Amino acid sequence: MMSRVETPDDLRYTREHEWARDEGHGKVRVGITDYAQDALGDVVYVDAPEPGTQVTAGQPLGEVESTKSVSDIYSPVSGVVSEKNAALDDAAELVNQAPYGGGWIALIEVPDPTALEDLLDAVAYRSFVEELKAD
Repeated sequence: MMSRVETPDDLRYTREHEWARDEGHGKVRVGITDYAQDALGDVVYVDAPEPGTQVTAGQPLGEVESTKSVSDIYSPVSGVVSEKNAALDDAAELVNQAPYGGGWIALIEVPDPTALEDLLDAVAYRSFVEELKAD
């Protein structure tokens, strides 16, 4: 039985289990959720997009590889990657240890920060995850 999944209230979420945090100034920090890292198991490699990469909401922006599988990371927003989390090159396990902290994947410059409003809020994401766990 999975322990309680952490779902911070200040983030927005996708049905593919990514999170997005509005950092202000048209920048959005992106990562995978606690639920996703738990389902993946031990993360051994993260393929994060290079700065300058154009990303599109709902499309893959990278991959996360665990001891169980390789999964696409989907961009929650459209924009241009301004920074990737270089710490993951040497410490992919940060995704497991701190999915909402040091385990973030990329920082994206978004032309329209209101795009975050299209994503699930924490309450809706929690309900979505509960439904998944019930299946």
